[in-house]
Amino acid sequence: MRVQSLTLVAASAALLAPTTFPDAPAAHRPGPRAHLGSGHQLQAGPVRADRSGPRIGPLAPVRRGLMGPYRDRPRSEAGRGAREVAGEGPVRAADLLARMRDCEPVSEGRYRSDAGAPADIPVCGTRDAVYWKADLDVDCDGRPGGRCNARTDPHFTPATAYTRPDGTPLDAERLPYVVVPQPSDIWDHREDDVRGGSVAALVHGDRVRYAVVGDVGPRDIIGEASYAAAKTLGIPADPHGGGTDSGVTYIVFKGSEVEPIDDEAAAEKAGKRLAREFVDGG
Repeated sequence: MRVQSLTLVAASAALLAPTTFPDAPAAHRPGPRAHLGSGHQLQAGPVRADRSGPRIGPLAPVRRGLMGPYRDRPRSEAGRGAREVAGEGPVRAADLLARMRDCEPVSEGRYRSDAGAPADIPVCGTRDAVYWKADLDVDCDGRPGGRCNARTDPHFTPATAYTRPDGTPLDAERLPYVVVPQPSDIWDHREDDVRGGSVAALVHGDRVRYAVVGDVGPRDIIGEASYAAAKTLGIPADPHGGGTDSGVTYIVFKGSEVEPIDDEAAAEKAGKRLAREFVDGG
């Protein structure tokens, strides 16, 4: 659920502040949304008042070549070995933030953090990843549970844009996942080789946590992750009053894909390696 919440002040706030681009066109207001069900037939979707429109989902999984315990782009053994030698130990938040001091925008415009907020958040990109710096609003949609259901979240929807192999929605309480905006003329994540199951890294304060792309949100709003993702970052995860107004960096690694999408261990393993390669220069 997208809500306004108390701002969490972090020591790295200066690095986490969104980069703005005066010449970038203003983001567009959201248009009609629709569910993509079986066979990608357009169906009316439920309206989420706090998200400026209906959700999208479920989407049929994209079949690609399998590499190891997760799907990923081919990399040469020589290049992989060099990158492993270049860095040792887990990647620190400061290392990732330093790598993202500059922004080369891949989005044509900028996103809002919430409906009615200024459109000042670009999606930036490198050869290997896209990233943005925003707030975090708690997505509790998907499989109903004790924390995420129609009783705890008045805008709860029992569906996610991407599903488990058996076609059932993801479990926001258990699976750390991030939400990407609906493809639009602002930005189409598919053009940057981002899809359901793509590996993501989340940075908040001195914490680095790994997740997958698991849901699709409004076309002009960015900055949302699952209940489980918020919890791992130490952010209040309550769908009704949790989240944080700023200080979260989202990194999605191009061409990566965990399969099955809810294999949390595979996402963490892939995320640690991809983050190390990203910091070391890819």
